[in-house]
Amino acid sequence: MKYFGTDGFRGKANVELTAKHAFMVGLSLGAQLVNKNDKPFVFIGKDTRLSSSMLESAVAAGVSSAGVGVKLLGVVPTPLVSFVTEHTEAVGAIMISASHNPYYDNGIKIFNEHGEKTDEKTEQLIENVIDEIEIIPLASPDKIGVIEADNEDVVRYIEYLHGSVPVDLTGYKVVLDCANGASVTTAKKAFENTGCELIVMNDKPDGYNINTNCGSTHPEDLVQQVLNNKADMGFAFDGDADRCIGVNDKGELITGDETLYLYARYLKENNKLKNNLVVTTVMANLGLFKAFEKLEIETVSTAVGDKYVFEALNEKDAIIGGEQSGHIIFRDLANTGDGVLTALKLASVAKEMGKSLSELTSDLAIYPQTLKNIKVVDKHSALENNALSNKIEDVRQRLNNDGRILVRPSGTEPLIRVMVEAKTQEICDGLVDEVIQLIQELNL
Repeated sequence: MKYFGTDGFRGKANVELTAKHAFMVGLSLGAQLVNKNDKPFVFIGKDTRLSSSMLESAVAAGVSSAGVGVKLLGVVPTPLVSFVTEHTEAVGAIMISASHNPYYDNGIKIFNEHGEKTDEKTEQLIENVIDEIEIIPLASPDKIGVIEADNEDVVRYIEYLHGSVPVDLTGYKVVLDCANGASVTTAKKAFENTGCELIVMNDKPDGYNINTNCGSTHPEDLVQQVLNNKADMGFAFDGDADRCIGVNDKGELITGDETLYLYARYLKENNKLKNNLVVTTVMANLGLFKAFEKLEIETVSTAVGDKYVFEALNEKDAIIGGEQSGHIIFRDLANTGDGVLTALKLASVAKEMGKSLSELTSDLAIYPQTLKNIKVVDKHSALENNALSNKIEDVRQRLNNDGRILVRPSGTEPLIRVMVEAKTQEICDGLVDEVIQLIQELNL
């Protein structure tokens, strides 16, 4: 794919992703959906970054010019877009967001009528239109789609969260880091319903400060707030709120791996872990796999990307899966990762079990890990280099069963990601540096 990666079309705003691109995406998607029913419409949501309104306007214009109506949700999390699409007559949806990336990047995520991330066939048809391989006719003047604001579905989504996880957190102190992103419209409201003492930070977006030294990719300040306020737990979301990284009462991070361990163990102990299976990705820590082996819980590993996790959940008929980065999918409740739902679920298990989050993950031994990125000319051809392949195999043999190496292309950037897990941080750092140095010497 030329434009679409593992999580939609993403790039620097007005450089790799322009208003023209957005218009063509909307036009192509609209043309594919225009005959779905008599009055087809799609939802469009956005996060808080500076370029989101520009791209929202452009993609909405494209959709409506193809004859499909548009309902603008405004600033909302990605999982809200998925939720309202699944539970209405919408024929599809679009989210304008670059997730955890800096404000100057942006992206376009596309959902089908079920609120699921769209397939590669649809993305390829869109790419054909962007490159003008295929020309899409515009709707006649009397068939142009109507664009209107939708102000009701945030309330519906909050009600869904409360109904799905009706937890009473009276007596608990919780800190939320909204990353100056899309969760500003939902997270506070969702936790206010629980009765907890609530502290909210990074909830004043200005278009530039989304993900800046805050949120799930920079939880350092959240850790300090939890410790300083002697809070029971804290939760950080990313720009579009489909990720959640937690902080326990000791100030330790609860990544996606800890979340999967905690919740899968809870389900198994209560005979609710469907097919005794958890879906995760190749990036999950080796310690998580060993912990699941000890609990006799089966695992399936997918490529990185929550859409691949969702596909495996459906294929294997499992109900819990996710990524180390904090994308957690509760398939019985949602079709995409949902940061606020994840936070509520973690808090709910802690309350029901009468234990702190630190106690609930104390049996999970996470292996030290080093992950470094290196920019390359062509990430796919780089991975086909024989010298690099030989080096990776050499490292793998040296680690044996006491660690692992994973070298893969970024799904959204021209980068190679090199990750090593081993018994000590020193071993991890040294082996990653060996691989990075070789890539630099080869000028890949």
